[in-house]
Amino acid sequence: MIPKEKSVELYETIVRIRFFEEKAVELFLKGLLPGFLHSSLGQEAISAGACSTLREDDYIISTHRGHGDIIAKGARVDRMMAELFGKKTGYCKGKGGSIHIADLDLNILGATGIVGSGLCIINGAALACQMKGTDQVAICFFGDGASNTGAFHEGLNLAAIWNLPVIFICQNNLYAESTPQRVHQKICDVSERGLGYGIRGQCIDGNDVMAVYETTSEAVERARKGLGPTLIECKTYRWLGHYVGDPSTAYRTKGEVEEWKKRDPVKLYRAKLLEMKICSEKDLAEIDQKIEKEIEEAVVFAQSSPEPEVEDALEDIYVGPYIP
Repeated sequence: MIPKEKSVELYETIVRIRFFEEKAVELFLKGLLPGFLHSSLGQEAISAGACSTLREDDYIISTHRGHGDIIAKGARVDRMMAELFGKKTGYCKGKGGSIHIADLDLNILGATGIVGSGLCIINGAALACQMKGTDQVAICFFGDGASNTGAFHEGLNLAAIWNLPVIFICQNNLYAESTPQRVHQKICDVSERGLGYGIRGQCIDGNDVMAVYETTSEAVERARKGLGPTLIECKTYRWLGHYVGDPSTAYRTKGEVEEWKKRDPVKLYRAKLLEMKICSEKDLAEIDQKIEKEIEEAVVFAQSSPEPEVEDALEDIYVGPYIP
């Protein structure tokens, strides 16, 4: 049974991700955000459930669709929003944008634009924890498409033979960009691939935040005890196209999207909290209002923040003084 305090925290996190993503999409469609935007609307339960099992000193690495993971690990939404706007007050001083947000103070190693790259990088963090003799763990988020890359097989194999304290979490939204999983894989469950490396593979409902929390908690506990890696596949669905602006009508139907929206992870969890009498409608409404205000304030912070200066272009790149 998840403690009441943790249950409420999970709701706050899942709503914070939802409101942030909705606002980011709105701003992007108005032409206020530069670059590309890959929304995780519909996938919030995975980020919230998994990261809620971690301590601040644990590590995560995410993907091009990583806003939810980063928020769930404890990042400030005002600095995240500023990064989306390309402002100096953003986590990467406006140089990373939506796809490359990182915060080493929170052990967020970053969101990476190269599909599958995090599967090998995370082993470095996990190996460091192992060599230092701490009980820290590391989580790598990736999608079903990334499970076809060489990095997936190299990453899982190395983690297995070195018994690293890492949890590989596949956010399987059923599409690798525009390619359905049924087309790019013979297997139905990515989690089956854990067997090939001698590690535990589990497949769960990625829209059930409590299931994600409980399954990840067990994997984290095993990793802390030195029992090695786990592969967790969370079945979910992204509501929007591969990127904001992708109509997605060429590779999936409107009916399919609407069917998955009936399994909205936020609404499902809200109903569960009411059913279990953990929260009242009033309690949840107050949380919603608080977080909505938080997101609006983040937008104001971002819009009022300064643009980077031309001189800032060479900062944070070279170790020593730059001599032209």
